[in-house]
Amino acid sequence: MAREGLSICFYMHRSHVEIAQAVIRSLETYLRAVGPQALGWYVDDEGDWQELDTTGWAHIWSELRERSGLIVELSDTPSGASQYEFEYYGKSLDSPLFVNNPNEVCAVSFWLPSEYLEKHGPAHVRELALELAAPLPFNSGHASLAINALMQLLGVSAKLRPWCFRYPGLNVQSMEEIARNIGTRVPAGAHWLTFLGQPVLGELGSAAGLRARLSHPDITVQEMEGERAIVTLGKWPEAGDTEQRRDLPLHRELARVLEPWSYHERYRWHEFSVEDMRRWVRRFLD
Repeated sequence: MAREGLSICFYMHRSHVEIAQAVIRSLETYLRAVGPQALGWYVDDEGDWQELDTTGWAHIWSELRERSGLIVELSDTPSGASQYEFEYYGKSLDSPLFVNNPNEVCAVSFWLPSEYLEKHGPAHVRELALELAAPLPFNSGHASLAINALMQLLGVSAKLRPWCFRYPGLNVQSMEEIARNIGTRVPAGAHWLTFLGQPVLGELGSAAGLRARLSHPDITVQEMEGERAIVTLGKWPEAGDTEQRRDLPLHRELARVLEPWSYHERYRWHEFSVEDMRRWVRRFLD
């Protein structure tokens, strides 16, 4: 029902037809990194899992190139939480379905198991995240340790609740919900890698202005092409541990800087109270 790993996500206030080729390039980069056999299943238009064989891949590439909007879910397993996963919400933002919500975005995520991080090391994973990000016209994005969980099932969020509050660096997200409402803002909290585009980076005074707001020597800000930047919190992604007073000071510093531009999730997990969700989204601020 749940598995720890590392998630890499990007949010783009663009319609799918504008970014389709960029998403395809990023997916190709991901497949080169994890191997062609890492993803073996996809969800069809009826919501059923189908084997990702040669015919399945031809269908996925065709859908990405030709449709104006689509959802793509690729996984290493048709049951349970995934180790390897690609998830994409592509939308036509000027369609009647979305035109009245200016905060809808297209969103994409790539999942890696924790074993991949341990085998290849954080420098390799960071370079992979940068390569995935390069073609994408993102407004924001992030990479962090995370829990990939079937949160839609009753009982799962209750089981995860103690872990969420003990290990604040383990991200839990509902990318579909965030993609409905984030617009050009950044996800609340802080992550090992934070990708910033426009307009937020410009409002922070570009990469140089952001760097001037951050004092900790283990926080780095690197400029990217296209008026974008990546913020890195230390060499390794950290889960933290509130019981051992490892409260992730680098995450707290970045979260405070980004708070005015942060989007706080509205969706409440089944067994989380309103107060639980408030504590969770503000875990690096309070």
